[in-house]
Amino acid sequence: MSSNAAAMRRVAVLGAGVMGAQIAAHLANADVPVVLFDLPAKDGDPNRIVTEAIANLVKLNPAPFAVKERAESIQPANYDQHLKELRSCDLLIEAIAERADWKADLYRRIAPYLNERAILATNTSGLPLSLLAESVPETVRERFCGIHFFNPPRYMALVELIPCQTTDPAILDLLETFLVSVLGKGVVRAKDTPNFVANRIGVFSMVAAMHHTQALGLSLDLVDALTGPAIGRPRSATYRTADLVGLDTMDHVIRGSALALRQDPWRHYFTVPDWLNALLEKGALGQKTRAGIYADKGKQVLDPATGDYRDVGAQADEVVRALLKIKSPTEKFAALRASEHPQAQFLWAIHRDVFHYAAVLLAEIADTARDVDFAIRWGFGWSMGPFEIWQAAGWRQMVAWIEEDIAAGKAMTATPLPAWVKQVDGVHRPEGSYSAAEDAYKPRSTLPVYRRQLYPEQVLGEAPPRYGEAAFENAGVRLWSSGDGIGVLSFKSKLHMIGDEVLEGVLEALRIAEQRFDGLVLWQTEAPFSVGADLAQALPALQAGDIVAFENAVAKFQRTTAALRHAALPVVAATQGLALGGGCEFLMHCDRVVAALESHIGLVEVGVGLIPAGGGCKEFALRAMREAKGGDLLPFLRPYFEAMAMAKVSRSAEEAKQLGYLRTADVIVFNPRELLYVAKTQARALAEAGYRPPQPRKIRVAGRAGIAACQMMLVNMRDGGFISPHDYRLGLSIAHALCGGDVDANALVDEDWLLGLERRRFVELAQTPLTQARIEHMLKTGKPLRN
Repeated sequence: MSSNAAAMRRVAVLGAGVMGAQIAAHLANADVPVVLFDLPAKDGDPNRIVTEAIANLVKLNPAPFAVKERAESIQPANYDQHLKELRSCDLLIEAIAERADWKADLYRRIAPYLNERAILATNTSGLPLSLLAESVPETVRERFCGIHFFNPPRYMALVELIPCQTTDPAILDLLETFLVSVLGKGVVRAKDTPNFVANRIGVFSMVAAMHHTQALGLSLDLVDALTGPAIGRPRSATYRTADLVGLDTMDHVIRGSALALRQDPWRHYFTVPDWLNALLEKGALGQKTRAGIYADKGKQVLDPATGDYRDVGAQADEVVRALLKIKSPTEKFAALRASEHPQAQFLWAIHRDVFHYAAVLLAEIADTARDVDFAIRWGFGWSMGPFEIWQAAGWRQMVAWIEEDIAAGKAMTATPLPAWVKQVDGVHRPEGSYSAAEDAYKPRSTLPVYRRQLYPEQVLGEAPPRYGEAAFENAGVRLWSSGDGIGVLSFKSKLHMIGDEVLEGVLEALRIAEQRFDGLVLWQTEAPFSVGADLAQALPALQAGDIVAFENAVAKFQRTTAALRHAALPVVAATQGLALGGGCEFLMHCDRVVAALESHIGLVEVGVGLIPAGGGCKEFALRAMREAKGGDLLPFLRPYFEAMAMAKVSRSAEEAKQLGYLRTADVIVFNPRELLYVAKTQARALAEAGYRPPQPRKIRVAGRAGIAACQMMLVNMRDGGFISPHDYRLGLSIAHALCGGDVDANALVDEDWLLGLERRRFVELAQTPLTQARIEHMLKTGKPLRN
């Protein structure tokens, strides 16, 4: 069977519940034709169950669709009328309720309609594949497997791929290729064991936290203060995560684990506490019912002892916070273990027991320790997986401490550590990660799809990435190459802010690249692309009244973006995460942008009381002229004006195209690890096509008529109380720069004219007290001030 991901020409999702509908949404995001099935409605439109599910998707937050219009790409269907549609589907993803008998009935019903190459996959979160396979016709069993998405499917990186004994290995390769490149997922191949990999370890980590919460008498909000970012876990920590997931879901998972994990030495800990049962009985299921462990929009938290809510406010003790700030993981864990403070004891205990559990289970649930660590990172949002944390803290010392605690009866079970933990110094090495089942260090997958990941995500202990030979480097940037004729320019500043060192570096790097390379890619080794200009660097000159120096800095920014636009070689930007303000303007001046789906792009200068002045207004004026094709400019200028005046930021790369920050020819990729590969390919293609830089040209502008039209919008917003007088002034300044200033409608001006308007308005605004207050507030708080 071909390993080409394009072989998935059409996909059916069976089940329009929460998971099935969102899986269908993400397939639609990726332009994969998708048919969403469910039972026929008992009255009215037979497809009503599916159409209502799709309508509900549009209302969800976070949004399952990259843009709302993607909802129209899902074809509704029901099992009574449309089973013939399955004949043209290459992949069927079953996502109905976790009932083996219901799944068996569905498999028997759809079997006659499957084509000879169709893959049947179940999205079960824990039912044995071997059991489900018994209900699959023998002719289909080699094409049957598990494909477990995590919720919400658009945003959660992890997908577990689970074979059963009859699964053809080529099927798994094809699915992994499709999931990784087309849907942008991190794939872990799990064994057919209860709860697979991520939920087996992740749910236990929550059970262990609940056990130690009660044993040490800690409050629930205190545990969340301890188990969030302070230890490399999500802000939702432990109990807020339970509310997000849904307490009914937690109850189902815990009870299901207790039934499934009959041989698990920790099985008796998988019990639902009385306080959780009480919440379930009241229908307080978490965020979806607006009350659960937390209530009143998170301002109150349950007191398990009384069953009442109290104000949130518990914080980690100062002594424990100091321990968590110790940089050396070895010293940190030694200090936590030695401390008699209950909070420190709690933190030591939850780590110790997860290490213990993961070590005992490794051979049973996963091929390598790498799979466990990636599963927890991608599925539960930890910054490091359990084996990585253990290895960073000192493998052998931790083994000794865990064994001491087991012998002393402090661990959750007396089950000994497996023998292999004493025979290794760690589970991750440059040559591979440890497989307990095979007693060997195994390298990464050699599937061809991973060649597109030039710098794949790493686990602790692997050889650090080498980013090629430097051709130029200063305090702000590094220009380097891997010997393929394409230069790569990466910023070195915090959050890749654009200050003087970056501007100097970009200008010099462009000069060198024009001499040495066929193309240039702007790519950061980690997100974000850039949060914009370094305001802290520019503020002192402004406060000192040195307006000449301040304006010169703005002019230098403009020279840099112009140099990107008119470079003698193709320049391609690769972006993920934030590209704001000046970062967005850098993108707008490149010949092409390759953007990860989860890119948040926008010209947000009004948030700090300024307007785009790195060529953003000029670029939008140029784009409007091209789109108008000689006709009325205003309909094309209006959305660009609104985007800048309202500081709109895209919630996806596709929405960035709708807002105009990206162009139709710009490329969207779903796996951010493929950004550099695709960007280099685009640069190479432009170079091979005989690239010539665009020449400066006259720009037809809307002039005074355009400014007046924008001003009418601003007056209505100001008089309606939607914007402040200063926002009105900012919007009017944007209108002047976008429409070409005090000239006739349809006048022709050059780029320098528009850049001059941007620069002068920018400098004028920067001298106002209200703008300076906005800048200072942003620098202090990281949040915009609306004054």
